Amino acid sequence: MKLLIRQGRLVDPAGGIGGALDILIENGRVAVIGSDLRDPDAQVIDASGLTVACGLIDMHVHLREPGFEYKETIATGARAAAAGGFTAVACMPNTRPTIDCPEGVAFVKKKAAEAGASLVWPIAAVSKGQLGQEVNDYEALKAAGAVALSDDGVPVQNANLLRDAMILARRQNLTILSHCEDADMVQNFAVNEGKISRQLRIPGRPAIAEELQVMRDAMLAEETGAAVHICHISTAKSVAIVRRFKKKGVAITCETCPQYFTFTEDEVLRQGSLARVNPPLRTPADVEGIIEGLKDGTIDAIATDHAPHSAEEKARPLTQAPSGMIGLETSLAATLTALYHTKQMSLSDILRKMTLNPACILRMPHKGRLAIGSDADVVIFDPDEEWVVDPDKFRSMARNTPFAGKTLKGRVKYTILGGNIIYQDT
Repeated sequence: MKLLIRQGRLVDPAGGIGGALDILIENGRVAVIGSDLRDPDAQVIDASGLTVACGLIDMHVHLREPGFEYKETIATGARAAAAGGFTAVACMPNTRPTIDCPEGVAFVKKKAAEAGASLVWPIAAVSKGQLGQEVNDYEALKAAGAVALSDDGVPVQNANLLRDAMILARRQNLTILSHCEDADMVQNFAVNEGKISRQLRIPGRPAIAEELQVMRDAMLAEETGAAVHICHISTAKSVAIVRRFKKKGVAITCETCPQYFTFTEDEVLRQGSLARVNPPLRTPADVEGIIEGLKDGTIDAIATDHAPHSAEEKARPLTQAPSGMIGLETSLAATLTALYHTKQMSLSDILRKMTLNPACILRMPHKGRLAIGSDADVVIFDPDEEWVVDPDKFRSMARNTPFAGKTLKGRVKYTILGGNIIYQDT
């Protein structure tokens, strides 16, 4: 099959290509990039006035299967990803059973292949059962197809075990994705410790609980030489810690999510449990610190931490509802609205954090680029189109988004995976 994308504004952070160009796709790869291309056998997409970029990559999602299919499945999550412009997502292992063995990795890959939408890359658990007591067989997990390691959802508390894990992961060229929160400090508290927790008269999750473990993991990364990636960074001090260790040459990277540069802890008063997430929404000063970290390159990636829950679960009182938000279908628009349309970041810099950088962190060198010979994974979007978020139209099974009813600017028109159109806005 041939596909000809005509007159789109090509933005490729890796190659620095820009301007209105045509792209001819053949046999699942980019064959030609140029002007006034013609091919009578190709299906034509008129991308005039639209932006054309490498398909987005989300390095941190929860697809819930196996074990929690009432929240989301790999198939529904993949369809949601495609609708959001993502051609690849990396899913966390906190399922039931935990993805901590080659058979679990194989299960995810099989279900993803059956879904036929966005690529799904399995992340395997650091510890057996995510219990933080014994490391897994990383060599076997990598051979089965795991792209990284993480106990996200159940942060590793044992520093000695994590140190051993880093040493072993380095031998396998696997990155450890670390959810940094001190379990004793945060317990199951619902909100940031601060003015909102005091106003609601409930205990909160202190910023120091994140910052202590960011510092611990950065020091361990320095000592072991392992590649460590800090998940969903949410405080200004955490950003400062990563910045300091990066300047020392430590192999540490980090991500944040749209909620952490869009909302503050005050959102809890407006949306209750829909604004409950781990780590929690923070202060205006933290939001400023996150944005500064994105602008200066300290924060490498923008992920979603897509965390589906049922409507019944999220309808519970704030202190009893599960934490988490979905984000696959709003991520690009929310990011463009908050960062691009406010002139805080360029389109190229934003796309770098949603394509090339995640691919590099997950050691997928053949992804994250849109160049001649590369995989034809493409997103075509209108960065200026406004739309109102209606969760009832989501492809995801879940509806737990804090962006419901909000007007965002930036809409996905096509998502193309391996030269095949897997989503088209209608």
